[in-house]
Amino acid sequence: MTGNTFNNQDLIQFLQDSPTPFHAVLSMSQRLQAAGFVELNENEDWSLQPGGKYFVVRSGTAIAAFIHGVESSVDHGIRVVGAHTDSPCLKVKPMPSKLSNGYQQLSIEVYGGVLLAPWFDRDLSLAGRVVYRDTSGALKSALINFKRAIGSVPSLAIHLDRAANEGRKINPHVEMDVVLGQSTQKLDFKLLLQEQMQLEGYENIAEILDFNLSFYDVQPPAVLGLNNEFLASARLDNLLSCYIGINSLIQADTTYTSVVICNDHEEVGSRSEVGAQGPMLKDVLSRINPDPQANQKAIRRSLMLSVDNAHGIHPNYASKHDENHGPIINAGPVIKFDACQGYATNSDSAAFVRWLATKGEPIALQSFVMRADMRCGSTIGPITATELGIQTVDIGLATFGMHSVRELGGVKDGEQLNNLLMRFMSTETLKL
Repeated sequence: MTGNTFNNQDLIQFLQDSPTPFHAVLSMSQRLQAAGFVELNENEDWSLQPGGKYFVVRSGTAIAAFIHGVESSVDHGIRVVGAHTDSPCLKVKPMPSKLSNGYQQLSIEVYGGVLLAPWFDRDLSLAGRVVYRDTSGALKSALINFKRAIGSVPSLAIHLDRAANEGRKINPHVEMDVVLGQSTQKLDFKLLLQEQMQLEGYENIAEILDFNLSFYDVQPPAVLGLNNEFLASARLDNLLSCYIGINSLIQADTTYTSVVICNDHEEVGSRSEVGAQGPMLKDVLSRINPDPQANQKAIRRSLMLSVDNAHGIHPNYASKHDENHGPIINAGPVIKFDACQGYATNSDSAAFVRWLATKGEPIALQSFVMRADMRCGSTIGPITATELGIQTVDIGLATFGMHSVRELGGVKDGEQLNNLLMRFMSTETLKL
């Protein structure tokens, strides 16, 4: 290992710089390049050197970074860390502009399993990617970020809905169009995008062809609590894991082959060319070991840590947890179990992580399993294990408010997980 550092303020900056998967991948790319990683192109041949550090981006929203170890990955296996770049949010529809009672609005789609109520009465901005034709006729794309608050989803006053606190169901199609301003004319949304692109330095824009844009809360991440023990932010699920994975890889040595992959579309099923059910990780591993038999032997000697946040036991809803499996924020990484394979952890992979946590200064580990009368969610872990045939363990950090517009984690946990991943990337043994 070349270092052992984790900085919550740097994590906060990463979260602030990454309002969409496009921006998150750009942020990770810049960090990797600054650390000496070389960007590869999937459309070209790769000439990988032992000890080399590389990364590849697919479709702007997924990234795989790896160290091509000095030691043979066929003999020593590959250390894989997986996370995802997407978070539940409100996306802009293709033809979003509406005019209602003198108010300009944008209609939205709900992306993923969003907790809808926290999105009301927030100061919202807009970011994502725009595809356009320039004045020479070339097809180009641009990342944009308004940064300032440009809209809100106002709540209906309780005087007009006396049952608002009695379990009211939210209809996102009816109740969650974003209010942008007042006018007697419908907003020309593509003109608005073009003006923003020009503000951000893009020139020679002839026509906006399409876009992938999401609203986000402009409130910056913050450390809070009487003893500054909590970290509050949007997109902790799962940019927290992306950051720690990339940070760990940057600090790892070059002895063994290690891969960090951050897929997109986990929140909607992972079924895409950039999702975990797609071939991206398989493609990268086959480039590392082009011979099919060597690649298969390497995979069977490998292990994946699927890193995604865990549900911390909520003091107001403790009954929602199994009493023996309620993780505590700031008490260490959480190994996640599910008998029905919602998580990919098995006794062998969990035992390896527990063994790893004892190699050096002990790292505290916790366990999570749902109540027997409730079903858990899922992660990229079972999907990747199925697609690739790699033994996998699901692990993450305890948080509150998962899938809210603002989630809550702990300031101590990130360093513990960072240390565990660095230890994982430097250990010779991957199987007990």
